[in-house]
This record gives sequence, structure tokens and C-alpha cells, in this order.
Amino acid sequence: MATARKIELFVKASDDGRNIGNCPFCQRCFMHLWMKNTPFTVTFVDMKRAPEVLKEVAPGSQPPFLLYEGEVRTDVNKIEEFIEETLCPPHYPRLSPRYDKSNMAGSDIFHKFSSYIKNQNPAMEEHNEKALLRTMFMLDKFLGTPLEHELKADPNLKVSKRLYLDGDELTLADCNLLPKLHIVQVVCKEYRKFGIPKELTALSRYLSNAYKRKEFANTCPENNEIINAYKSVAKYYKI
Repeated sequence: MATARKIELFVKASDDGRNIGNCPFCQRCFMHLWMKNTPFTVTFVDMKRAPEVLKEVAPGSQPPFLLYEGEVRTDVNKIEEFIEETLCPPHYPRLSPRYDKSNMAGSDIFHKFSSYIKNQNPAMEEHNEKALLRTMFMLDKFLGTPLEHELKADPNLKVSKRLYLDGDELTLADCNLLPKLHIVQVVCKEYRKFGIPKELTALSRYLSNAYKRKEFANTCPENNEIINAYKSVAKYYKI
């Protein structure tokens, strides 16, 4: 049995200070720790009020940061590496994906989304929307293409049946991508009346499966948090 350790995760707080705020990196770490099936506490850091916790624990840092047995880690990638190295088998599940390509799937979506939603020039609207759509179609193709282990089990398989990016279990690849996809869905619907095309069945299936998992659904910020976070940069072009 693994020895109990004191683990504290600090994430950006919502406007009311009671829940997680709009920050895909915070949600990424939240999901990661939850998936390790180990006790930990979460502190919602109110960034508007310059909380003392930042001055005392991680001066000059922005959430997320991790306090593990009194030692602070502040970089999201280093936090992820530390969690995987420290909370490792046989007592904790290994969450790194088996395929490198799973880590890369959908990697350009958030960048294209940012260009699309922050665009101030109506003449570029169609161009940016098509660029975002191309990244969605690429992700859908990846999700619909059987992976090596699927083909080994069924050489005649034409369309993947896996639940998530790397297989039937959530991995770090999902922790990275899903929070961003959630933001893309919420913001595009609100400010562009734009959603994931119905023909992207593999992507739609992936998201449906993900929202059934408490590690993802219960760490998502409220939609209004996300909408308000983009209010100052998004333009209503399609009302």
C-alpha cells in the first residue's frame, strides 16, 4: 500500500472564488491528479485579490502550482512530470500515452481557435473559420483511424472504436486536449454560433465519452466563466 502524502493543488478560482476558473492548464493538472486515485486538496486562488497564498507559497507565480510535502512546483510541464515520476506504478496508474502521436493529436486546434475568436477583421472571418475546421477534421480523422493495438486485435477493423485519444482509458494526452476543446465549444457557440460539424462523428463520440467521466466533467469551469473570460477579445460577427 502506498504511503499517504500531503498533496495540494492550487488552481485559478472562478469569479465567485468557489470553483475552478477559466484556465486549461489548471484543469489539466486537476484531471491528472484525480486520475491518480490519490487523496489531494484543491485551493481556488482568487487572482483579483492578490491572495496571500501566492506571496507565501509561490511568489511571482500564476496557478497552477503544486505543493507536495511542502515543496512547490510551478511549471505545468514540470508538475506533470513530477506527478508521473512520483505517483507511479505499482501503486498508481501510469498515465502517459503509449503512442507519441496521441500527444500531438489536436495540438493546433487551440492556436487556430485563438486566431479565429480574437480576430478583429470581419474580412478574415471565413479564412479563420476554415483554418479551425481543418484542424477539427484532422483530429476527427485521427480519432476514427484504428491504432496499432486495435488492428492487432482485429486486422479488418476500418473505423476505430476506442473511447479516447490513446485507447479506452484517459491519458495525459486527454488531460491536455479536453480542457481546450471544452473552451473552444463554449466560446465558439456563444460568440460565433458555430459548433463542431455533425459529420465529425469520431470527434463528437470522443467528447461524448469524455463528458461521461467525472475527472473531466467535474473539473470543467462553468460556461459563464469561460464566456466572460473571452468577452473583451471576442467579436459577435454572427448574430
